[in-house]
Amino acid sequence: MTSGERPAAIPAAIRDSVQVLWDYHDLRHELRPTDVGIGLGSHDLAVATCAAILYRRGLYPRIVFTGANAPTTIAVLPRGEAVHYREHALALGVPDAAILVEPQARNTGENITLARDLLRNQGHTVRSAILISRPYQQRQTYATCRKLWPEVTVQCASLPLTLDDYVATIGERQPGRVDAGGRYPAHLGLRRPRLRHPPDDPARSTRGLPGAGRGRVCKSTRCRTSLKLFVPDHLLSALPHPQRSHHQSRSPGAPDGGRPASPGKP
Repeated sequence: MTSGERPAAIPAAIRDSVQVLWDYHDLRHELRPTDVGIGLGSHDLAVATCAAILYRRGLYPRIVFTGANAPTTIAVLPRGEAVHYREHALALGVPDAAILVEPQARNTGENITLARDLLRNQGHTVRSAILISRPYQQRQTYATCRKLWPEVTVQCASLPLTLDDYVATIGERQPGRVDAGGRYPAHLGLRRPRLRHPPDDPARSTRGLPGAGRGRVCKSTRCRTSLKLFVPDHLLSALPHPQRSHHQSRSPGAPDGGRPASPGKP
């Protein structure tokens, strides 16, 4: 952000709706030690920060950073998302021997399958993993992993930022969107999501968003935020469907619901 430029902010008219979606995608897993941490590539180096913090807390002995480039990341992370994540983690004190880099993944499905294959090829047996992503990507990441790597016990984590703090942190980079669609690679058995209304009904909160249901909404929001509002039918069985308020939801198979333990400082 240039000097004198005001921080990005969500327009007041849609602020409450976006907050509902933000809360819905936070799975609030109570983190426990696992075999590996997997950092999913994106424009957001906070993913690598969170991965490094959790490593230094002793939650896993190694990290896989996975990600090539997308049109939205090639300018800011020109050597590839996973490569930049590794460099950032090294600067935060993670030893090089503890980091594996998977530089080819182009979407969440490939993040999971290529990280899985890399670990197998390196001789690592993985029974449990913590997936580190942007806060609003947790639910999509969890469901995708349950679909493509079902034998692994999975938890999700992100830096514990509020919606407004997140927007203020990354909002200056380029205008973005709240994405009500999303594209999934056909060869992984994933397809474009269709509108769903889980019990907490976050989908209905998009009624007040301009362009809701047509892909791009919130064009006036200067944050690169692609909240995945819906998931494909065949992934729904892998998702936690909270029966209570989203502030009290628990994920089946995840250890004790509730807010995730804050990663703290390295």
